[in-house]
Amino acid sequence: MKAFITGGSGFIGQVVVRKLIQRGCDVYALARSPQSGKIVADLGATVVRGDITDVDSMREGMAGSDLVFHIAAWYHIGGGEKMAAKADAINVGGTRNVLRLAHALNVPKIVYTSSIVIFGNTHGVMADEEFYQGAPFGSEYARTKWLAHYKVAQPLIDKGAPIVCVLPSVVYGAGDTSQIANMMRMFYRGMPIVMGSDTVFSYVHVDDVADGHILAAEKGEIGESYILAGPSVPLGEMMDFWAYLLGRSRPAFHVLGKFIQPIAPLATAVGSVIPLPEFFSGETAAMAGTTYIARADKAKRALGWETRPLQTGMLETFEWIAATEAEREARHGLGYSRKKKLAAAALVSAGTLFGAWLFTERKKK
Repeated sequence: MKAFITGGSGFIGQVVVRKLIQRGCDVYALARSPQSGKIVADLGATVVRGDITDVDSMREGMAGSDLVFHIAAWYHIGGGEKMAAKADAINVGGTRNVLRLAHALNVPKIVYTSSIVIFGNTHGVMADEEFYQGAPFGSEYARTKWLAHYKVAQPLIDKGAPIVCVLPSVVYGAGDTSQIANMMRMFYRGMPIVMGSDTVFSYVHVDDVADGHILAAEKGEIGESYILAGPSVPLGEMMDFWAYLLGRSRPAFHVLGKFIQPIAPLATAVGSVIPLPEFFSGETAAMAGTTYIARADKAKRALGWETRPLQTGMLETFEWIAATEAEREARHGLGYSRKKKLAAAALVSAGTLFGAWLFTERKKK
């Protein structure tokens, strides 16, 4: 069986490629750089040089495929409208290119990686596949993934394209470079305060997400969507859980989202001048106190999908973090740490200015 995959060198994609090859699949992986090509080649895939924004670069490698997995996506928190064009080109235009080409080439089944971020802040509701809401969007990533799902994938499904959508929640595990991994590293180094402790996410291990992709290819019904989500836990409780797992002290201070959201505009303004880490961006501040949560009942029932215990997955991830911390420090050096501290100090200053402004305005009334 021939499988063509985009995003094969990424966090989720690498695991999907490895599992497909273990099942005996002949995997063709799109790679837009020599580094990406090396990653997928080392996994045992055939390298297809190209980019999802260039239809012709994918045509030969995709032709004759039994399966297409479209996992590639642009992901970034922070940056706001400056990132809009890039997000649109990759998440919307790139998805349109991949799905249309696969349909035109008569690929029997296409698995598209959407995300529960398309549901936005659910305001405490545990979303299922029927849940729907549009703007406002919390980030450019969320906006463009919403467009890709509802304005690209769904219309193609309506025209007969054999697409199955999978919607992972917050994915964690060894090899992650996203905001959740950065947060876990910060906790591992020592974090005295939890910002937005009432922010709730649904968590899922990367290996379980990869299994969900393959089950969707094998058992998923064309035109259907399947949420791949694990336990939903408030951030404050999650950090208490991490403290328990690692035998460390829990963060002493928990700050609710309602006290953080007001500084989002200032954080965005500061970020336009001084690059801020994702954890301190305006988009992150605006997300504080929200709920991005969903249930995976349908995937478990229809696909036989299962998830590992949260304790097992988190312990594995922290083992990887511990093993890579020394390597990261050596690679980034002191300058890297100073840059992070400078960015954090800039945001604290902005928050202080906002607090002083708010106090002054209240005194006027």
